[in-house]
Amino acid sequence: MAEKKSLLRSPDTPLQPAFLELFFDLVYVFALTELTGRLTENLNLKGATDTLVLLLAVWWVWVLTAWLCDRFNPHLPVVQAHVFFVMYAVLLMAIVIRSIDRYGLLFAITYLAITFVRFAFILLGAQGTDFPNRSKRAIFWFAVSAPAWIAGGLMAGWARDLLWLLALAIDYGSGALRWPTPGLGRAPAWELAIEATHLAERYRQLFMVALGEIITTIGVTFASTEPPAFTPARTTVLALSSISTAFMWRLYIYRAGSQLGPAIAASPSPHRLSQWSSYLHMVMVAGALLTAAGFTLIIEHPAQQPPPAWIATIAGGPALFLAGRSGFEYVILGGLIRSRLIGILLLAAIAATVVYLPPTATSAAATLVLAGIAALDTLRGHRVALQPPSPRT
Repeated sequence: MAEKKSLLRSPDTPLQPAFLELFFDLVYVFALTELTGRLTENLNLKGATDTLVLLLAVWWVWVLTAWLCDRFNPHLPVVQAHVFFVMYAVLLMAIVIRSIDRYGLLFAITYLAITFVRFAFILLGAQGTDFPNRSKRAIFWFAVSAPAWIAGGLMAGWARDLLWLLALAIDYGSGALRWPTPGLGRAPAWELAIEATHLAERYRQLFMVALGEIITTIGVTFASTEPPAFTPARTTVLALSSISTAFMWRLYIYRAGSQLGPAIAASPSPHRLSQWSSYLHMVMVAGALLTAAGFTLIIEHPAQQPPPAWIATIAGGPALFLAGRSGFEYVILGGLIRSRLIGILLLAAIAATVVYLPPTATSAAATLVLAGIAALDTLRGHRVALQPPSPRT
């Protein structure tokens, strides 16, 4: 298959992510901060659903942009111009996250504009190759979901959420099924070729952005008082948030996190493994977002008795991270480590028993669970040789 060398990656294109891609991720620091802010301001079932829908939308934009830079040469000016367009469009989406009830239609139109401009770029940039067929398939399915996006943008409340969840189910589901399209069928495996080293590093980088969001949110919240109040309770929570972030980093990178690239390269279906990795990274990022929300609430109200919704973020954030981490480990290494599952059960027990304890005790208990799992990983690493990747897909 002949490829158009002017825009598509060539064999001598560096596999490491370009500085442009790191720059692109900066807008996601802001997007995740706004999502955390919206959740803390609306900590109920409706607020959690809103946050989930918005996270799914901005995450899918990131994934498709990462895949585009995986196939096109990000060092070329025309590719860079497209990435800048997406970056500032995502910035616009992030700006309206906390005011989505007023600017829902703008959010939906911006999402669709990113989508259709991306695929128009692919069609023009890969002329003379077979690669545009993948874009044609994706355009078909985004055209199917577009009415639900627009209709949801015109609605409010649960109606908007349900319509956007329908649209996202179409977007995610069609991608998972390789965009089966009338007249074109499903995308064949060769159309979905990926650079394992590049994509693995991109997933790791965005998870580091999510951990950075915890630090940013906590720091901004702590410093928002004039002057910053270094009370024992608030200072303790600040320390616990930093320690928890460090343990989440350690648990992520240990074994599976450092072997994603080799696992994708060794997989009989690299694209499918990359898809599963993107979904599971989103779960881990959601866990980081919940963790940030929990620490934010405690720093703002260190003496207040935590209601159940607070406990759901304090213990649920680390539990959601561990759930995503367990799934990630399963698809990379082909098995589960019991300490992760035990940690999830312990966090559930914490959530059920700490209603009458101060919030600092709850956050300390959740941090202790992460510390214990990290310690077990370290001990296990000394006893067991590094396991080679054994991808499940």
